Amino acid sequence: MATPPNPAPDTETVSRESLVRRKGYEEDFLGPTVPLPRPTDTRIETVILPYTHFSVVFRPDRRLATATAVAINGVELMDVPRNDNWRFDPRLPESQQAGHAVYKDNPLDKGHLVRRLDPVWGQASEATVANGDTFHYTNAAPQMDIFNQGKELWQGLENFLLDHAGQFDRRLTVFTGAVLEDSDPPYRGIQVPLRFWKVAAFIQDGELASTAYVLDQSPDLSKDAAARALDEAARAGDPPPLGAFRTFQVPVADVADITGLDLGPLPAADRLPPAVRAAKRWTQLESFEDIVV
Repeated sequence: MATPPNPAPDTETVSRESLVRRKGYEEDFLGPTVPLPRPTDTRIETVILPYTHFSVVFRPDRRLATATAVAINGVELMDVPRNDNWRFDPRLPESQQAGHAVYKDNPLDKGHLVRRLDPVWGQASEATVANGDTFHYTNAAPQMDIFNQGKELWQGLENFLLDHAGQFDRRLTVFTGAVLEDSDPPYRGIQVPLRFWKVAAFIQDGELASTAYVLDQSPDLSKDAAARALDEAARAGDPPPLGAFRTFQVPVADVADITGLDLGPLPAADRLPPAVRAAKRWTQLESFEDIVV
């Protein structure tokens, strides 16, 4: 990863006018066209928000993103200082975004959906803007602040997959979002997602390939006990009693099923063996060596 010479600080005034210039996710970045995920239910309203090298498919009704898509050029990645300057996107009313008030004085982190470093590539000025773009609240979702093996695996997936792609052309597109369900527990004007999903796409042996993953932060209780605990927390105005993170590799088609998203050509490009896909088998990951690519 290159370090840009004297990287410019993230001092751009982020206005509606400046964000209009963002080009967003490139559907043909890998060669084959891989469209943005969209809800299959046409009654669900979404807003497409382009940023630098990534786009967010945002659901105003949930104040969170249902999907994000980022193009990663592993050869040109840069190391830009982190600034943690979270901000609202002026293209949407602040009331439609989950801002700092959701995360204040509780154990919830602002979890990046598009990982901060993934779009940070290209010219130094472009990489710096991309770094800042990832700190919009539209690219965040509440995750527990505990750190365990499951969360470590989740956060390292892009690096693992980029290393794998190194023997090819080190280009990767990654789609990430929250699994937005009606049963998600309410808290401070939003519903906190219990699961997150990620689908990676890359070129392998000259063909489009994909793999899919789910991060689960559901309460580590029986189903009935978890439902009672979530309900009690909601009545008390407390954050939901979320559990330790568990990361699974899953069939890409299963992600489409649980999210209600159209993932285009990605389910057919799944690298999981057909027998595993047919059995809808979810494999809990204990290490990167467990991943099938």
